[in-house]
Amino acid sequence: MGFGEVMFPLGVAFLLATLTGPLIIPILRRLKFGQQIRSDGPQGHLKKKGTPTMGGIIILLALSLAALRFADKNSELTVLLVASLGYGLIGFLDDYTKIVFKRSLGLTAKQKLAGQLIVSIIVCVLLHRMGHSTDIHIPFSDWSLSFGWFYYPFVVFMMLGMSNAVNFTDGLDGLLSGTSAIAFGAYVVLAVHLHHPETAIFSAAMVGAVLGFLVYNAHPAKVFMGDTGSLGIGGGLAAAAIITKQELLLVIIGGVFVVEVLSVIIQVVSFKTRGKRVFKMSPIHHHFELVGWSEWRVVITFWAVAFVLAGLGLYFNEVF
Repeated sequence: MGFGEVMFPLGVAFLLATLTGPLIIPILRRLKFGQQIRSDGPQGHLKKKGTPTMGGIIILLALSLAALRFADKNSELTVLLVASLGYGLIGFLDDYTKIVFKRSLGLTAKQKLAGQLIVSIIVCVLLHRMGHSTDIHIPFSDWSLSFGWFYYPFVVFMMLGMSNAVNFTDGLDGLLSGTSAIAFGAYVVLAVHLHHPETAIFSAAMVGAVLGFLVYNAHPAKVFMGDTGSLGIGGGLAAAAIITKQELLLVIIGGVFVVEVLSVIIQVVSFKTRGKRVFKMSPIHHHFELVGWSEWRVVITFWAVAFVLAGLGLYFNEVF
């Protein structure tokens, strides 16, 4: 498979997302699926209250149709779709609970964790049945470590961690759409280079879907993706790294997401142990807003950092 071939699913997913946006967004608005805004956040966000959310439906629909159209229906594609759509379903239930039942936190932490564990375990079962290697490649070397059965708890941890890290990144107009497109773009290159055609097609379709969604999500956003989109993106990104056997490289390629979740952890630990906050607000993109950066400046800066990290990941993998 060459890079020219992955442009078809990317283009189709982009068209599907841009064409379905004007159909789905008014439906979400009529159903009053509006975003609730944190009162303790940046005051400029208060005007976003009521903006339709759950727009991740647009992304997952475009992704699925494009991937199923161009990829072979095999075990590799099954794992990718189960990871992305499974986590997306959990996000949908969380969004639905917040909006319809007026529960600001949506699903309880235990309910969300249980759902994520179930999807992750299903992915592990599928990986075992397809004979997926339990070795983990060490970046910047020719070494691999054999994890044996311990590989599956690692997969569960990886999927939980990345999906939630991506979820924390979704807080500004276009922030997650852009950074996830860059990360998946890197995995398109890796998948082509490492001869994983279904992962290349899936990742390209995700790039097209999130870029099509970005048409409506760029500042000022007409729709938010909600947990439906962010968890689905996170699950799919983790699965792409797992299938290509570039699990540890995801820490670099998805470095923006890692920093976002670390900022939350640092903030919570610091406040509980010292009674002091390290950042004005976490996740860290809100910190930059509160020190005076415009929303668009934060987004562009994070996109640039994501692009550099994706390039570093590909360079270290000797793709270039």
